Amino acid sequence: MSEDPSTQYWYNMKTGEVEKGYVSSVVDRVGPFETHEEAEHALEKLRANSAKWAEDDAADNT
Repeated sequence: MSEDPSTQYWYNMKTGEVEKGYVSSVVDRVGPFETHEEAEHALEKLRANSAKWAEDDAADNT
């Protein structure tokens, strides 16, 4: 990710909207993403990452 984050796409967790650049507060947004489409699927990506981390943690604790 070499592009300036202030010009990339972000997913606003509060509104459910994709934003380009630093539109909303940092506490409401996740990203950055290189494309609008990637940002649209932010929640799916977050869920997948969370599930993987939970599996990794469970494997580490056995």
